[in-house]
Amino acid sequence: MFRSKNVLLVFVVLMMVSACAPAVATETVTTEEPTSVAQISTPEAAEAPVTEVAETAAFPVTIAHKYGETTITEKPERIVLVGLVEQDALLAFGVVPVATREWWGERPGAVFEWATDELGDAPLPEVLPANELNFEQIAALEPDVIVGLYAGITQEEYDTLAKIAPTVAQPAEYPDWGIPWQELTHKIGLIVGEAERADALIAEVEAQFTVAREAHPEFAGQTGIVASTWGYPDTYWVYSSKDPRSQFLLSLGFNSVPAFDEVIGNEFGATISREEIDMLNDVNVAIWFGTEEEMSDPLYQQLAISQQGRNIVIASEAPMAFAFSFNTVLSLPYVLDGLVPQLSVAVDGDPATVYTE
Repeated sequence: MFRSKNVLLVFVVLMMVSACAPAVATETVTTEEPTSVAQISTPEAAEAPVTEVAETAAFPVTIAHKYGETTITEKPERIVLVGLVEQDALLAFGVVPVATREWWGERPGAVFEWATDELGDAPLPEVLPANELNFEQIAALEPDVIVGLYAGITQEEYDTLAKIAPTVAQPAEYPDWGIPWQELTHKIGLIVGEAERADALIAEVEAQFTVAREAHPEFAGQTGIVASTWGYPDTYWVYSSKDPRSQFLLSLGFNSVPAFDEVIGNEFGATISREEIDMLNDVNVAIWFGTEEEMSDPLYQQLAISQQGRNIVIASEAPMAFAFSFNTVLSLPYVLDGLVPQLSVAVDGDPATVYTE
């Protein structure tokens, strides 16, 4: 089972975490009497008067996103996910979605090892295809609400989905596929009427980051990136510091590398050519999705980061690759247990120091 070794230490630092955890956007709910079971607010309707109330007020709840606002007037029973990782947050609340969306890994129901305990004996969700959305399939599921937070839903797709059921798309303030796990958990909590529980779940995982950060002061000030050999041998892929995978490193005390963010811009990542790989000379630690064979590229081997053993390679089909990419309230404890010891070995810059499980 996937369970964190840090659990016994979590409660010691929960109060500390609540003081330093990243701010989460406050939602608003209307005080007007709803005219239907579920109503959708358009961008124009977003200008209508609303009254801010405590987040603990369950319904109606209005959630802002990239294409306007969506109001949910009662707790949904049939939730269809068109994002890639929201099932973890739902399962953390004890809610099983009607449908999930395939990313990669082809697990039954798109439920991975770290979330199977939360699924229990419940029926597996139907899995939507990874590529184009099948609107007929989604409509046939008769959803009460459609959710795509860790997603890149287009305006056209949103307009079609919103005709099927109230739809919560990705937030406007982050790049597509760039919503932080805290914000995703918070919004899922609002959708299912569990805002206070969401805050508690976030605090529990933030506490584990605090434990790891305090146990490894050597991380502070080190630069780190997350990259992939996708495109090898011609190009590599580097994730933006705004991407959830990179945010994992920042939450442990690492610093981002501005030169890469300048290249990437407002996207969640970008390709760099083999000729640009010397940009990694400014990086203290790199986490790679790829294979040891791909990392044996002679150009990369010439870099200090390679010669000093300051890189971590995660096989793209390993459970750690899935958990790290999901970056959710359920997968992060597993990632912390697996990656923090490897990061500690990598930052010392001594190739003779080898991580052993």
